[in-house]
Amino acid sequence: MDPIFLKDVEAAGKAGPAGAQFAAMEQAGIPVPQILYLFAFKPRMTDHLSRLTQELMRGPSPLSPGQRELIAAFTSSRNQCPF
Repeated sequence: MDPIFLKDVEAAGKAGPAGAQFAAMEQAGIPVPQILYLFAFKPRMTDHLSRLTQELMRGPSPLSPGQRELIAAFTSSRNQCPF
Protein backbone atom coordinates (compact mmCIF):
# COMPACT_ATOMS: atom_id res chain seq x y z
CA MET A 1 0.00 0.00 0.00
CA ASP A 2 1.27 3.48 -0.81
CA PRO A 3 2.40 5.62 2.11
CA ILE A 4 -0.20 7.96 3.50
CA PHE A 5 -0.12 11.50 2.09
CA LEU A 6 -0.69 13.16 5.47
CA LYS A 7 2.43 12.15 7.42
CA ASP A 8 1.34 13.97 10.62
CA VAL A 9 -1.92 12.02 10.67
CA GLU A 10 -0.05 8.72 10.33
CA ALA A 11 2.49 9.67 13.02
CA ALA A 12 -0.24 10.76 15.45
CA GLY A 13 -2.20 7.56 14.83
CA LYS A 14 0.86 5.42 15.52
CA ALA A 15 1.60 7.37 18.71
CA GLY A 16 -1.99 7.14 20.01
CA PRO A 17 -3.98 4.34 21.62
CA ALA A 18 -4.27 2.41 18.35
CA GLY A 19 -0.50 2.54 17.76
CA ALA A 20 0.14 -0.93 19.18
CA GLN A 21 -2.53 -2.42 16.92
CA PHE A 22 -1.05 -0.67 13.88
CA ALA A 23 2.42 -1.95 14.79
CA ALA A 24 1.12 -5.51 15.21
CA MET A 25 -0.59 -5.35 11.81
CA GLU A 26 2.57 -4.05 10.12
CA GLN A 27 4.71 -6.67 11.86
CA ALA A 28 2.35 -9.39 10.61
CA GLY A 29 2.66 -8.02 7.07
CA ILE A 30 -0.89 -6.68 7.05
CA PRO A 31 -1.15 -3.24 5.46
CA VAL A 32 -2.91 -0.73 7.70
CA PRO A 33 -5.82 0.87 5.80
CA GLN A 34 -5.09 4.59 5.61
CA ILE A 35 -8.54 5.55 6.84
CA LEU A 36 -7.71 3.93 10.19
CA TYR A 37 -5.00 6.56 10.71
CA LEU A 38 -7.64 9.25 10.23
CA PHE A 39 -9.96 7.50 12.69
CA ALA A 40 -7.12 7.36 15.23
CA PHE A 41 -6.12 10.98 14.58
CA LYS A 42 -9.58 12.51 15.07
CA PRO A 43 -11.76 9.88 16.76
CA ARG A 44 -14.47 12.34 17.80
CA MET A 45 -14.83 13.60 14.23
CA THR A 46 -14.94 10.11 12.72
CA ASP A 47 -17.11 8.38 15.33
CA HIS A 48 -20.29 9.06 13.32
CA LEU A 49 -18.72 7.49 10.22
CA SER A 50 -17.72 4.44 12.23
CA ARG A 51 -21.27 4.04 13.60
CA LEU A 52 -22.77 4.48 10.12
CA THR A 53 -20.46 1.86 8.64
CA GLN A 54 -21.16 -0.56 11.46
CA GLU A 55 -24.93 -0.17 10.99
CA LEU A 56 -24.66 -0.58 7.20
CA MET A 57 -22.46 -3.64 7.38
CA ARG A 58 -23.86 -5.38 10.47
CA GLY A 59 -27.33 -3.94 11.11
CA PRO A 60 -30.63 -5.52 10.09
CA SER A 61 -30.83 -6.18 6.35
CA PRO A 62 -32.18 -8.73 3.86
CA LEU A 63 -28.50 -9.26 2.90
CA SER A 64 -26.16 -11.20 5.17
CA PRO A 65 -23.04 -9.43 6.51
CA GLY A 66 -20.98 -11.66 4.21
CA GLN A 67 -22.94 -10.55 1.16
CA ARG A 68 -22.49 -6.92 2.15
CA GLU A 69 -18.74 -7.46 2.60
CA LEU A 70 -18.57 -9.09 -0.83
CA ILE A 71 -20.38 -6.13 -2.43
CA ALA A 72 -18.03 -3.70 -0.66
CA ALA A 73 -14.94 -5.65 -1.74
CA PHE A 74 -16.15 -5.84 -5.35
CA THR A 75 -16.93 -2.12 -5.42
CA SER A 76 -13.53 -1.31 -3.95
CA SER A 77 -11.77 -3.44 -6.55
CA ARG A 78 -13.69 -1.74 -9.36
CA ASN A 79 -12.58 1.61 -7.93
CA GLN A 80 -8.98 0.32 -7.67
CA CYS A 81 -9.14 0.88 -3.92
CA PRO A 82 -7.64 -1.72 -1.55
CA PHE A 83 -10.29 -3.26 0.66
